[in-house]
Amino acid sequence: MKQLKNFPYSSALVVGLAKSGFAAAELLQNSGVKTVVNDLNADEDSEQAVSLKDAGVSLVTGSHPFELLDKAEILVKNPGIPYENEMISEALRREIPVITEVELVSYLHEGKVIGITGSNGKTTTTTLVHRMLEADRKGVYVAGNIGEVACEVAQRTSPEDIMVIELSSFQLLGTINLHVDIAVWLNLFDSHLDYHKTRNNYISAKAKILQNQTSKDKFIYNRNDSTVSPFHQNTFAESVPFTLSYEETGASADTAFIYFNGEIVAEREKIVLVGEHNIQNCLAAVAACKSVGVSNDAIQSVLYSFQGVAHRLQYVDYKHGRYFYNDSKATNIRATSYALEAFEKPVVLLAGGLDRGNSFDELSPYLAGVKRLVLFGETASKLEILAKSLDIPFIRVKSMDEAVTKAYDASEDDEVILLSPACASWDQYRTFEERGDEFINAVLNL
Repeated sequence: MKQLKNFPYSSALVVGLAKSGFAAAELLQNSGVKTVVNDLNADEDSEQAVSLKDAGVSLVTGSHPFELLDKAEILVKNPGIPYENEMISEALRREIPVITEVELVSYLHEGKVIGITGSNGKTTTTTLVHRMLEADRKGVYVAGNIGEVACEVAQRTSPEDIMVIELSSFQLLGTINLHVDIAVWLNLFDSHLDYHKTRNNYISAKAKILQNQTSKDKFIYNRNDSTVSPFHQNTFAESVPFTLSYEETGASADTAFIYFNGEIVAEREKIVLVGEHNIQNCLAAVAACKSVGVSNDAIQSVLYSFQGVAHRLQYVDYKHGRYFYNDSKATNIRATSYALEAFEKPVVLLAGGLDRGNSFDELSPYLAGVKRLVLFGETASKLEILAKSLDIPFIRVKSMDEAVTKAYDASEDDEVILLSPACASWDQYRTFEERGDEFINAVLNL
């Protein structure tokens, strides 16, 4: 296991013993940093807890004692913990730096980093970039919000390797020195405002992906996004746009081809992913990979075979004459609007979930092809009001099994049954993955 190099702190407090907290604490302690972990609900007899205690890490559970900050030079927090948390806000009041574990990559990985952020499409684009690189060379690693903890992955890399990291706004907000050689910013839509409080705070968190870039780096940005595009004027990095209309610079497309700097890279009709939003993801991935010299053959091999990531407009089955798609990762209105735009066939839409206080009026223009809504969760009543205003038939259900059965009964041959909730899952499920898996099981058992 590699140790942190030139890490300027001798003591650390880790708040939150989830995957990232465990990885950070283990790494810090192994690097000679005196480490304490604080978690309200952690089981002190769990395998993780016992492993950390055996390594010399102190574990404090059940409360957030401020005395733990007395000897902490830096605080590493779980990305999901809000800054209003009493321990976090007290650390900030004392001017103790607060970071997320991805910051530790700065002291581990000496090779290139491709960082990918955006409100939607991060996982798909990260996966595309990773697979294109793997098809072209060795020494490629993927990490971050997509799955494996970044500071764990960075312990396995060499200076010749490339790390592809999916970066959420929660993770980026806790970075200081993280350097991204190739920054990809896909888009920006209102999201996670319950966490960031304001749109400007959210934008600022995303923009931290650019904070340490130099003239040797590249910033790949969405020229079609009015919020993201202006940032190319505020970076030292070389700016590389991607756009859905043909241009001679950067990644672009017309109805027949995908291009990079005017050169044909791939044929659009052979790309498996559906939807214009996915063409944008493909363009971003092409721009990132061409920027490090990936061959067209490697890019094509991925674009012509990749069917999508789990829970993101994932094709599930063709059953009893219906097409079933799982888009459980659509946790906001824009993601669901993208999903609806991807289909020309009539759609029965399964939607609903955690109520974050927003209305769903923005979804209205995208519901023209929806023949029925199947609604569940905390937002069912709000979506019902929308359905009534648009004269779309609807059904309210209490379980995913019931949702799939009712959707099937309300559909006809050659139609699409789509789970795309437009809401987070936490009112009924622990994760969007759990929600999507339950949908898949209900389809398979239909």
